[in-house]
Amino acid sequence: MQKIVLYHFVAKVPEAAAIWSVLLLLALGVLTVLVTRPERPVDPAPDPAAEEAARRADLCRYADEVAVAAAGAARTARRRREQWLTAQEAAERAWEAYDESEKAARRLAGAVVLPEPRTPRTPAEYAARERWLHHAAMAAHWRGDLTGRQLADVLAHRNGWNPRRHPAEQEFVLARAARDGRRAGWRAATEREQRAWRDAEVAAEAARTLAAEAYAAAEALRPRPVSVRRTEPVALARAAVPAGATGVRTARFRPARVG
Repeated sequence: MQKIVLYHFVAKVPEAAAIWSVLLLLALGVLTVLVTRPERPVDPAPDPAAEEAARRADLCRYADEVAVAAAGAARTARRRREQWLTAQEAAERAWEAYDESEKAARRLAGAVVLPEPRTPRTPAEYAARERWLHHAAMAAHWRGDLTGRQLADVLAHRNGWNPRRHPAEQEFVLARAARDGRRAGWRAATEREQRAWRDAEVAAEAARTLAAEAYAAAEALRPRPVSVRRTEPVALARAAVPAGATGVRTARFRPARVG
């Protein structure tokens, strides 16, 4: 019996030795890997000075961009305001021309009600009336009282232009046509003035908004006390934007004339 036990012990020794050898090799391999593995780099601690420098760099870049935009908007607002003033002057001149033509038409309307002078109804008289109408129509066209199409109608004797009428009546018809044309021109000039004023108001509002942003960005770059939070300068600067920060003065719309 003892021989059998000893036999089994001796037979298992090589197998156990092999297992322990394998385990020893694995342990040595793990130790080698742990010793030779490079250490993981430790993340550096955040640098407050670097973060502040990056934040100020972003603010400077934004301030430069919004300042350029604000300057362009201010130039646009001034140009639109000049265009509106020009349109207003044109509307005023159109009103004056219409007012003069209206007065002339009223004066001639009073003369038309008088009896027509008796003149001989001869071919020569009608030819003289036609020449007078053509000459008066061409003069009215050169003054701007008649358009090119109206002048063509007069010379072609169409659309109500009758050369056989008395010159006094023809003069009133010409004055009435001039008055109607001047009135249409004044209304068109008034519409252009109103559009120019709306464009000027939109441009002025855009200039004011961009100027306020530029002012706030510049204020955010100024040094502040330590007790003030970082987010407060922009909000405080926006609230403290002066009324004249845009450099664009807004004018109230005043139509040249009211019809």
